[in-house]
Amino acid sequence: MTTEANTDKPEAPELVAPGGTAGYAALAAGVLPQAAGLRTHYCGALRPAQLGEQVSICGWVARRREHGEHLAFLDVRDFSGIVQCVVDGAHQLRSEYVVRVTGTVSARPEGTENPALSTGEIELHDCVVEVLSAAEPPPFSLDARVDTDEVVRLRYRYVDLRSERMQRNLRLRATVLSALRRSMERDGFLEIETPLLWTPTPEGSREFAIPSRLQHGNFYVLPQSPQIAKQLSMVGGFDRYYQIARCLRDEDLRADRQFEFTQLDVEGSFLTEVEIQAFVEEAVAEAITAVTGERPEAASRITWAEAIDRYGSDKPDLRFGMELVDLGPLFAETGFNAFRAPTIKGICDEGGGGAPRARLDQLTERAKSLGAKGLVWMRVIETDGGLELESPVAKFLSESEKSALVEQMGAKAGDLLLLVADEHRLACEVLGQLRNDLGRPPVYEGPWRLVWVVDFPLFDGVDEDGRPQAAHHPFTMPHPEDVAKMDTDPLSVRAQSYDLVLNGWELGSGSIRIHRSDIQSKVFAALGISEEEAESRFGFLLGAFRYGAPPHGGFAVGLDRLIAILAGEENIREVIAFPKTQSGADPMTGAPKPLTDKQLRELGLRLPPKKD
Repeated sequence: MTTEANTDKPEAPELVAPGGTAGYAALAAGVLPQAAGLRTHYCGALRPAQLGEQVSICGWVARRREHGEHLAFLDVRDFSGIVQCVVDGAHQLRSEYVVRVTGTVSARPEGTENPALSTGEIELHDCVVEVLSAAEPPPFSLDARVDTDEVVRLRYRYVDLRSERMQRNLRLRATVLSALRRSMERDGFLEIETPLLWTPTPEGSREFAIPSRLQHGNFYVLPQSPQIAKQLSMVGGFDRYYQIARCLRDEDLRADRQFEFTQLDVEGSFLTEVEIQAFVEEAVAEAITAVTGERPEAASRITWAEAIDRYGSDKPDLRFGMELVDLGPLFAETGFNAFRAPTIKGICDEGGGGAPRARLDQLTERAKSLGAKGLVWMRVIETDGGLELESPVAKFLSESEKSALVEQMGAKAGDLLLLVADEHRLACEVLGQLRNDLGRPPVYEGPWRLVWVVDFPLFDGVDEDGRPQAAHHPFTMPHPEDVAKMDTDPLSVRAQSYDLVLNGWELGSGSIRIHRSDIQSKVFAALGISEEEAESRFGFLLGAFRYGAPPHGGFAVGLDRLIAILAGEENIREVIAFPKTQSGADPMTGAPKPLTDKQLRELGLRLPPKKD
């Protein structure tokens, strides 16, 4: 029986948030909050234990299957799962109708059980269906087996959010945020909100500008991060700050980047670098445990220089080998001109020797696109005389060089050796990218491998005037042992900065901040920033430091990336409720949109004429 909804309903009592603070873990364990309001149970909560009970469920019609002239099987879905309802007279019901079904829990006939469903042993009989809301045919199927174009999914995001994938991902997200808050608060960190309307700050990324209606010609910006605000909190005596912070950067989008993103922002006073890292690692480990039920191993620790040298990346993926091997000493006296370079590095792709020539040509072009002059490849083959190298350049190498190369690379028959000769950092980074291309498993496979990368360079190259450029921001404290090199060899100065990497994804960065005026002056001088310019750009922060700044440092964890890894997604758009496309558009709302002439006048703005 089917009836129309009664619009005269009593006000529903307050509901417990589905999943509560244990959200995803609770769902995975089959634990659900107490149902209330129009329903007695969630769809996915029904089991043989309720046989014979009359229950009410609410949800969306997932599918309807006719069975004879009057009987139909109705699958009703909510966030917790699907339950099958046997309905008389359900012909007018369609997919995505919102319904309330009251019926009796019954065992499915023998042989018709569905082990793929948590409710597969039962179904509802003697059902009364109340239509709460009719629905047009959905623009795409919510069946996980059907692949839908992403732009269509984003255009109808409110429908896409009902899918099992998005329900799982966003509930997992809530679980991560809850676990992070518990960990930070347990360690004495205080949640403090910082402004979204801020002043321009040179932190390395383009900012979104907001025109002031009350002060024409002046602008706020949306914060790239709460960096300066949280440092001011340290000056204000709040010695342990954290925030689940919204940050905004007007930069090109990609799989792991959005205009709007969320980070766990942390700052602490009177703490060492290692102590800050311990607090952050504990919070991340607790989030991983809340989702997976397994605590990850303690993070490894590696310097930036070692990461570049061994893995060719400052975000090394430690789930697989294929480390870079230094071959410089081996070819120190070589007669092969292409190997007369500052650095020669190689990797061994186990079992890769069977790759066809076309694939090897692709790898060569890939290396060139990354900046290398070329790529030397060598197949390791078995002959009667032992292992040999098959390569166009093999004839230019001596027998002793080839034998030593096989030994040093730990190669065996069937392997593929890839070598790059160039400047040190370029050779390492090209091979590091090829290493990832060839060996990196999907981000969610294998163990959760955390690694701290520490001792980054304070400066990253020089500008067109020959002055060093800040690798992070100009308030990063130099390594104590390297302060004396600031005037003589600034590019060799290490910073007290550090990154946390999970399965090859950089989760975030942090540093100990400069709180001493003498060291800050040295850094500004190295960067070519005069006292007048420093006061103009950073005056309010430098002014605060003159009133007593404690030693402090912090970190920021990119939560969208962490959640994507835990959800098994390679794109952070799949763990954000309402993301933008790669072009920065919102297909659902049509944003960005033009303002009316009246709105522009109120803001004191005038647009140039459109070009034909």
